[in-house]
Amino acid sequence: MALKRYSEEPAFVLHRYDWSETSLVLEVFTRHHGRIALVAKGVKRPTSQFRPVLLPLQPLQLSWSGDAEVRTLKAAHWLGGHVMPTGEALISGSYLNELLMRLLARDDPHERLFDHFATAVQLLAEKSDAQELVLRAFELLLLRDIGVLPDLAHEGNTLAELDPEQRYLLGHESGLSLAQAGERQALTGEQWMDLQSAMDQPAPFVPTLRACAACLQALRLPLRNLLHYHCGVRVFKTRQLMLDVQAMTRHRPTAGPDVDTVSESPPTPLAP
Repeated sequence: MALKRYSEEPAFVLHRYDWSETSLVLEVFTRHHGRIALVAKGVKRPTSQFRPVLLPLQPLQLSWSGDAEVRTLKAAHWLGGHVMPTGEALISGSYLNELLMRLLARDDPHERLFDHFATAVQLLAEKSDAQELVLRAFELLLLRDIGVLPDLAHEGNTLAELDPEQRYLLGHESGLSLAQAGERQALTGEQWMDLQSAMDQPAPFVPTLRACAACLQALRLPLRNLLHYHCGVRVFKTRQLMLDVQAMTRHRPTAGPDVDTVSESPPTPLAP
């Protein structure tokens, strides 16, 4: 029986690890087939045509064959459109890759989520001042797409519509509930409903960005707690990398004669 072949599929490389001395296994996110594993044979050889193409956070077009758990890569082409994110944007993009690796099952298509991811990666590469905004919007749309984001327009236990002027907390399983006074992770009912309305739009990424902008700082911890809960981790690897980079920056000697002096100014916080 001839092996099935799949041609010219839009995809992103999420992760890669050694398969042999010359080959790699790639975890890729494809538009029509979801997350799949591909073996790229001979890719570590200097003469491999795949070597300069199979990079993370780059829009690719892949062809492969087979129906086993690990398929065989046959062709790969870079689609262009934007440069690869660098610096803090690269860490932010790697964080998005880690979320997809942890939350998406293999062979489970998420076409709209793929489009959201492509938009997020492009914005990270082009707009260095909007990283945190892009991450929060993508986190919301990811949680919604995989079916674990509670309804943001109603209380979780009573299903009553939110009061726009009251403040509500987002629980892991119970959804939204009234917050106590002074609770830092609470948002107003109006803010939660604006987020819900934005995600309900036919093309939700930009509306969700705008809704996140109105409550950006307060939104970070509720979403982080929800992601930790569903991923089953205490700290994401990319967040630990971010903390390590911040620590190195904080303790880097200042320029000038007094090279042993440690700078006391805190580094600019990274987005994840």
